[in-house]
Amino acid sequence: MKRIVLALCIASVSFPALAINRYDVQTMSCAAVQQAVDRDGAAILRWQSKRNPSLPIYDRYVRNTLFCDKGKVPKRAYVPTRDTSQCQVKRCVDGTFDRSFGD
Repeated sequence: MKRIVLALCIASVSFPALAINRYDVQTMSCAAVQQAVDRDGAAILRWQSKRNPSLPIYDRYVRNTLFCDKGKVPKRAYVPTRDTSQCQVKRCVDGTFDRSFGD
């Protein structure tokens, strides 16, 4: 009986959803995109390719290292927003040594 009660207690615990917010950055200002990523910790940012407008481009962008998987580190990246073609954000990349010292 104790096992059944314990199993029911464990099963009834609700875990927070691990959903990630998605944003169409071409409709947002750069400041709004940066605030959204900072507020959410991680977000999917999406925009249309300039070379092929029917092709959506997207990736996961983060606030800091805490939102990267093990072995990955945040690195500067840029997305096109409503008010600028290069809005600075961060995305996780492999943490192996690379030769770009400025990031």
